[in-house]
Amino acid sequence: MIRAVLNALALTCLCFPVAAQDFDAGKIDPALLHHASFVVRKDDTRFEVKSPGSAVQTCTYAVTVLNKNGDPAAAFTEYYDRSSSISNIRATLYDAQGKKVRDYRSSELIDQSAISSYSLYEDYRVKHLEMNNQAYPYTLEYSYTKDYNGLLNYPAWRPLAGFGYAVEHSTYELIIPEGLNVRMHKSRDLATDSIAKERKIRYRWSAKNLSAFEPEPLSAGLESVTPWVQISPNHFVYDKAEGRLNNWQDLGKWIFDLSNGGDQLSAEKAVLVRELVKKAGSAQEKISILYNYLQQSTRYVSVQLGIGGFKPIAAEKVSQVSYGDCKALSNYMKAMLKEAGIASNLVVIGAGLPSLKRDFASFNQANHMILSVPLGKDTTWLECTSQQQPAGYVAHGIADRTVLLVTEKGGILARTPALNPEKNFQRRQATVTLLEDGNAQIKVNTTFGAAQYEDNMELLSSEPSEQRKYLLSRYAAINPELESYAFKQPDRARPEMQEDLAIKAIKVLTSGGDRSFLTLNLLNRREAILPAIEARKTPFALPFGYQDDDELTFVLPAGYKVEFLPKPVTLESEFGKYEASVTQQDGKILYKRRLRIQDKTFAPGKYNDLVEFYKKIYQADKVKAVLAKSA
Repeated sequence: MIRAVLNALALTCLCFPVAAQDFDAGKIDPALLHHASFVVRKDDTRFEVKSPGSAVQTCTYAVTVLNKNGDPAAAFTEYYDRSSSISNIRATLYDAQGKKVRDYRSSELIDQSAISSYSLYEDYRVKHLEMNNQAYPYTLEYSYTKDYNGLLNYPAWRPLAGFGYAVEHSTYELIIPEGLNVRMHKSRDLATDSIAKERKIRYRWSAKNLSAFEPEPLSAGLESVTPWVQISPNHFVYDKAEGRLNNWQDLGKWIFDLSNGGDQLSAEKAVLVRELVKKAGSAQEKISILYNYLQQSTRYVSVQLGIGGFKPIAAEKVSQVSYGDCKALSNYMKAMLKEAGIASNLVVIGAGLPSLKRDFASFNQANHMILSVPLGKDTTWLECTSQQQPAGYVAHGIADRTVLLVTEKGGILARTPALNPEKNFQRRQATVTLLEDGNAQIKVNTTFGAAQYEDNMELLSSEPSEQRKYLLSRYAAINPELESYAFKQPDRARPEMQEDLAIKAIKVLTSGGDRSFLTLNLLNRREAILPAIEARKTPFALPFGYQDDDELTFVLPAGYKVEFLPKPVTLESEFGKYEASVTQQDGKILYKRRLRIQDKTFAPGKYNDLVEFYKKIYQADKVKAVLAKSA
């Protein structure tokens, strides 16, 4: 993972606050209590840059917790590494009337490693203080000073970054020396106060009385409706490495220079690479062979130590130890391709994050690295940390993103391929043999593609007990008794997997007098609908677009005939298209259903239209056929 620079902490003692604000919870504006579990009373940050590689940050924060749901907001948590330190921490607890209950001692803070479970090396630590107060409301106030010795980013300001809380007062002051330029990216209409004095430039942003937002389904975030600012330096120093960051080209050049020369293989490994690809008939075949070798011979671990959070481990070292992080494995793959005569580029990307902002270069928009292999008019993208994904498959967490190619001439913005709904497919065929007692024997074959393959591929390596548990949950609507089940990936070169099942389902046919009723969509019904929201505030989007195709053949019990079949249904909107049809032939009923959903981001005002679209699908999924016994 490309390093997100965290804070440093060197704590010696906790002191008493210098002065206390009036934290009487009864004086909070009632408008701020609506939808809120806690209210931020003050959130003041001052960030003074001394030089391209050093800065001092002072923070004061106070939060009033209204109920148990707000308890996590009262925890003091600060991270540190070897590039920063923290001092002058003060923490005080107040009761509902704003009277001081107690000050916290340094011995009450927990200091522990913050190494990630997937990391081998990290130098992060965390200092943590958690409240155990049972009387609501209560207020926690804390303050601290943080010194930075190495800077890539300046703190962003997002006074209201999540749902369920309100902000009474928040300020952010940035102080930089004259001649040290910065770039800003901020929310629409956000006012910036600035003044030049004593050879320093001071910028200030503030917000007051920001009401809480109630959580909204499928929300794409609060960025369009709350104030925020991001700041990036044009000149930085980190871990003794200096660089310019006027644009993406600068950032790409800095990373290229860090990694340059690290894509050399040992003589023995070079011989092995040439041997592996000597019979390959095309560049694409060479890529697949070497990618499969990478998957089989290495494993992913995270390495986050100083500049090592950005500089890949040398390819020769990865070859020796058989592990590395995303940078190291991508660089190792680059070295093997180079030995095979194929050029490639490291790629900086935000996995699970929005696209890089084309007009605002900064380090904190990315967290991952992959590899790009240009082949004429086509490009192969390689996720070098996965031991399962096929060569060239672009996962939905990095698909359709603006990314940064790292080249000798600097960074070049590019776009990863999109996964359209047809690629993210689920294709199911099932034969349902109906029995006279109302039960059924069902054989199911389902193929999952692309994003739906990703969502299910963990089952390929799961224990049988976990597979069984998952299937019982997935098909709970038909009360399944699993007779056999299997998961497989027929072709490792394709992002597809199959699920084969034999199920006994209980009471598929329900009786009413001398008639029997059959719900036709047994296996892929929409079982719930979204709640309507009046005056929705945030835009919304689905994780990815997809297309489901279901074809069920019902074999009727002897002596039964079809008395009624529902008419075909077509529902179409800007969100997608639903089609279902039913036909009868030779003692069988054939049910077909297709649902195609788009993955666009929609304006808040469109949300209730989506609710209505899903409601119609919900109703269409419950249609029944009517059977009767032959005379």
